[in-house]
Amino acid sequence: MKEFIDAVCTVFQKLSDFIWEFPTNLDLYANLPILGNLPFVIILLLAAGVYFTWKLRFVQVRYFSRGIKLITRGKTAKNGITPLAAFLLSTAMRVGPGNILGVTGAVATGGPGALFWMWMSAFFGMSIAFVESTLSQIYKKRLGDEYIGGLPSYGRKLLGGAAFAGVSLSLLYIMYAILSTPSQGFNTLSAMIAVFHKAANAGPAAETEATWLFFLIIMGVSAFAAFGGLRRITRITDVLVPMMAFIYILAALIIIAMNLDLVPWFFYAVFTEAFQPAPVFGGVLGIAVSQGIKRGLMSNEAGQGTLSMPAAVSDAEHPCDQGCLQAIGVFLDTIVICTMTGFIVIMGRPWLKEGASSWFELSHLDKCVAASKELITSGLGSDMAAYIIIASLGAFAFTCILGYLSFAEVCAKQITVNKSFHLTVRLCCLAVLAFGMAAHITGFDLSALWNISDLANILMVCVNLPLLFLGFKKVETAFAHYESGKGRFNSEAFGEPVPAWDEKSAEIQAAAQAE
Repeated sequence: MKEFIDAVCTVFQKLSDFIWEFPTNLDLYANLPILGNLPFVIILLLAAGVYFTWKLRFVQVRYFSRGIKLITRGKTAKNGITPLAAFLLSTAMRVGPGNILGVTGAVATGGPGALFWMWMSAFFGMSIAFVESTLSQIYKKRLGDEYIGGLPSYGRKLLGGAAFAGVSLSLLYIMYAILSTPSQGFNTLSAMIAVFHKAANAGPAAETEATWLFFLIIMGVSAFAAFGGLRRITRITDVLVPMMAFIYILAALIIIAMNLDLVPWFFYAVFTEAFQPAPVFGGVLGIAVSQGIKRGLMSNEAGQGTLSMPAAVSDAEHPCDQGCLQAIGVFLDTIVICTMTGFIVIMGRPWLKEGASSWFELSHLDKCVAASKELITSGLGSDMAAYIIIASLGAFAFTCILGYLSFAEVCAKQITVNKSFHLTVRLCCLAVLAFGMAAHITGFDLSALWNISDLANILMVCVNLPLLFLGFKKVETAFAHYESGKGRFNSEAFGEPVPAWDEKSAEIQAAAQAE
C-alpha cells in the first residue's frame, strides 16, 4: 500500500513540476538569461499584480489605513459573519506552514534575496487579493441567514451564468481542499508529537500512545468544527488566529531584539542577494525570484481564489471594504509573519558556519529551529524557541484544516441543497485528514503530500487568474462607486443586478424607517 501511494504521489509530483516549471523545462526558453528561470505562472502572477496595482492607482497603499480601521472596528452581522470574522477566517487559511516551511525553503534554495521577492509578490499580491475579494462580495448570494459565494459564484456569473460553470468551479475548490488537507494533518500531528517528545522525553511506548491520543484529539476537534457549520468554525478561529499570530511574532521579535547587531546585515543580505545570489544558493537571479514569488504565493494565496470564499460570506457594508481587509491579510501574512521567519533563518547565517552542508540536508522545519538556536546562547532559551516554532507550525496547519473543512462545505451548498452530499463532502475531508496523519505515523514522506498540495495550488491559479482579468471591469465599477461615497451599493449603483446587495439596502432602509 505504501508503494502504491508513493507511486500515485510521484504522478502528482511530475504533473505539478511540469505546470509550475513550464516553460523553463524547455531548452529553448531555459537558455534565455534571467527570464529562462522564470516559469510562466510566476510571470503571469507578477503581471497581474502590477496591472491591477496600476489600474487601481496603488489601492493597497492608498486604502491601507482604511483596512486597518475595518479590522479594529466592532460590528455585528445580521446575515453571514462580520467582516472581522471573515478576515480572521481567511487568515486562518492564509497563515499556515508556508510561513515557516515555505520561507525557510525559499531561503535555503534561493538565498536571502528570495525574501525580497516574497515582499514584492506580497506587495503586488495585495492588489490581486483586493480584486478577487471585491468580486466575491459583488456576486455573493443569500442562503437563509448566511452568504455564499467566492470563485464558483463570480466564475459562473462571468462565464455567462451557466450552471455547469458554477458546479465545475465548486468541485474544483472541493478537490483543492481534499488534496491540501493531508499535508496539513501531517504537519499538525508531527508538531504535537515533536513538542511532546521535547517536553516529556518519554520512551517509545509512551510516544506511541501519545501519538494515537493526538490523532483522536485532532480528528475529534475537526469533526466537532465541521459539523457545527461556519459560525462554530469562526468562533474557534476568532480566538486561535490572533493568539497564534501574536505568540509567534512576539517570540520572533524577542529573538531579533537579542541580536540587534545583526539586523543591518540582514537587510544588506536580503537586498544585495536579491539581484546577486551567492554561489552556494545556485548563484542565479532567476532562482531567487522564482523561489520568492512561488513561496510567497504558497503563503499568502493571492491569486488562487482559495480565499474568495471567506471574503464572500462577510456582511460587509461595501464590496470594496472586504477587498481592503483581504489586502491587509496578505500584508500580515507575508510582510509581517513571513519576515519574522526570514529574520530568524537569515540572521542565524547557518550556511556560513562550519559544516554548513549538513544544514542544507535538514528538513525545512529543522533548518528554522537550528537557526533560532544559533541566535540564542542560553540552552533553556533555545529550547523554548524550538517549542514555539514547532507549536506554531502545528497551530498554523490546524487552522488551515478548519478553513478547508468550512469552505468545502460552502462550495457543496452551491452545488446542491442535498444534505447527503454535504455530509459526503465533510466525511471526505475528514477521511483525507486521517490519511495525512496516518502517513506520518507510518513514516511516509511529507514531500509527497506537499507535491499534491502544490498541484492543487497551481490548478487554482490557472483557473482563477483569467477570471480576475475577465471581471476586472466590474471591480473598477465598484471601486469608482466606493471612492465617490455616493449612496449604498446596489443594482442601481452598480448597473446590473446584485440581489444580495438590494436585499441588504432594503433591510437597512426598513430599519431606518422603523426607528
